[in-house]
Amino acid sequence: MAVTKAVIPAAGLGTRFLPATKATPKEMLPVVDKPAIQYVVEEAARAGLDDVLLVTGRNKKPLEDHFDRMVELEETLAAKGDKDKLALVQQASAIATVHYVRQGDPRGLGHAVLAAAQHVGDEPFAVLLGDDLIDARDPLLETMIAVQEREGGSVVALMEVPRESVSLYGCAAVEDATGDVVRITGLIEKPAVDEAPSNLAVIGRYVLSPTVFAVLRATPPGRGGEIQLTDALQELISMEPVHGVVFRGRRYDTGDRLDYLKAVVQLAADRDDLGPPLLEWLREWLPGRP
Repeated sequence: MAVTKAVIPAAGLGTRFLPATKATPKEMLPVVDKPAIQYVVEEAARAGLDDVLLVTGRNKKPLEDHFDRMVELEETLAAKGDKDKLALVQQASAIATVHYVRQGDPRGLGHAVLAAAQHVGDEPFAVLLGDDLIDARDPLLETMIAVQEREGGSVVALMEVPRESVSLYGCAAVEDATGDVVRITGLIEKPAVDEAPSNLAVIGRYVLSPTVFAVLRATPPGRGGEIQLTDALQELISMEPVHGVVFRGRRYDTGDRLDYLKAVVQLAADRDDLGPPLLEWLREWLPGRP
């Protein structure tokens, strides 16, 4: 079956960004001039996934408001003749058809994916994590969907990381590499450096078989007392093919404060309207720094 649905877990508390996220969902923090979540929904839409489910929790109403119409603002902008800002406001509500389900008791990524079971049904689907922004010029999700349609089963995005950093990620054991597509034979969640089977880390993009729902229902809590998607995928490997796509493009991590700041600078520097003056200012400012 064709992949038509995307699931975006968005129930996290964003504690690494407190106090900014005390009353504002971390997914709504701006990356230049768009909230981080909008980049992820736009990525899904570019890949042809115009049915998007956000798995949310308490205090996430701003997400729903952002992807909804705001008639009063639109009318005000229209009356002022501000067509450019009007287009930007209308764009967010026209990207895709966005649905919502609450995760309830947040018990890990696997639990969040399981909350999507009724909406997804018996068809393959994509999962996109909001902390990973993939550059629009690098079609990772499109490649993963093509691999899933060709090979069946599930597909996981992988990225080479320094060996000393593997304990920060899920890590894959692989074989049968064909270019940047590999067959995954094992997955370990945040292994010790000397126990990691490779330097291929799992990043936040998946195209999953609906079989994963039955596996998740039977998956006991793992690391951190949470239902880990990595643990379910490890079980899935014994049931059907699981492939990896090794991503070598541009990825922006908004999961912690320093990487978030780097993402803002990188994306702003690449823009025609902001890049030249920003880079000019940085060249003037940086030489004076200790």
